[in-house]
Amino acid sequence: MHSPRTRRTFLRKTGAVLGGLALSGAPALTLAGGQNMQRRTPLPPGTDPLGVALVGLGNYATNQLAPALQETERCRLTGIVTGTPAKVDKWMAEYDIPEKNVYNYETFDQIADNPDIDIVYVVLPNSMHAEYAIRAAEAGKQVITEKPMATSVRDCERMIEACDKAGVKLSVGYRLHFEPHHQEMMRLGQEQVFGPVTVVEANFSFTSRNTDAWRFSKEMAGGGALLDVGVYAIQGARYTIGQEPVRVRASGHNTRPDIFTEIYETILWDMEFPGGAVSTHSTSYSANSNRLYMMAPRGWARIEPSFMYDGQSGQTNEGPMDFAHVTQQALQMDDFARCITEDETSRISGEEGLKDMKVIEAIYRSIDRGGRWVEV
Repeated sequence: MHSPRTRRTFLRKTGAVLGGLALSGAPALTLAGGQNMQRRTPLPPGTDPLGVALVGLGNYATNQLAPALQETERCRLTGIVTGTPAKVDKWMAEYDIPEKNVYNYETFDQIADNPDIDIVYVVLPNSMHAEYAIRAAEAGKQVITEKPMATSVRDCERMIEACDKAGVKLSVGYRLHFEPHHQEMMRLGQEQVFGPVTVVEANFSFTSRNTDAWRFSKEMAGGGALLDVGVYAIQGARYTIGQEPVRVRASGHNTRPDIFTEIYETILWDMEFPGGAVSTHSTSYSANSNRLYMMAPRGWARIEPSFMYDGQSGQTNEGPMDFAHVTQQALQMDDFARCITEDETSRISGEEGLKDMKVIEAIYRSIDRGGRWVEV
């Protein structure tokens, strides 16, 4: 059994250095007329970019978000929050961050007094999302949190309530809403180009044996691969069909109980939708799969590989999806900055993250009930 992990112990040992894999989709029925949502609207003349502070300087913040912020037009990296002092000098030098914009987890709340920072992006282990998103809102900052939004429906609701009370916007890091292959899948499914979608298959797994990683801790991660990467498969079905699932059934499996002592190694689940469509899914830390596939009466569409940061390849029964690579995170963050300046609700709002968490909780209820169908 792994040794207990608490937030204090985790921060002391690692400084929250890992941000987790970040992938996902868009809320149902937001795509209209096949518009190319990946295209930016330019920063209005005389408007300054919004300042972004990254909270947690782990793998995702270091290798994806910080580089993506060098490509954004409407926002820029202006601050960091880390529990690892050794990282500070490197980040300050590489991204020209002044010392006054550097915080740790004890000084975090002082960010309220910093006009250089408009947006706080929480890139911490899942169980810490709610705390820091709420504290950021209370500091008067706009909030992005990585997926999953939190580890419970109640925490998602608390985050939404805190942001509403503070009058700030809340978004979830569902970058695939800005990836053109996934946008095309939304269009094909939601506009019923091949007729109503009847079946979706969505699977995302990778092989991991690093049991020291926070994702292997139920306390820190909230439930293993389902919250880590399985959430992308949930999103894929929801935004392809354009509806919310009404019931699910699921099973959890461990072939290596010596390694997977706190979480399921593999989870399989099915979902049913109001119009009669069904979806089937798997996620695992002991397999490699990365696929989104949909069938309809007059055609089919597939993205494989599907859910990573780049490299998507798409096909329909009519031919290949031929889209250029985009930096998903840059488009995601620019769109949130646009929503702030134009006072719009993000298409990947807190409500979108809450919908996924309701499905996730239903999946675990089904596992606990021996794989019976349960309502979402």
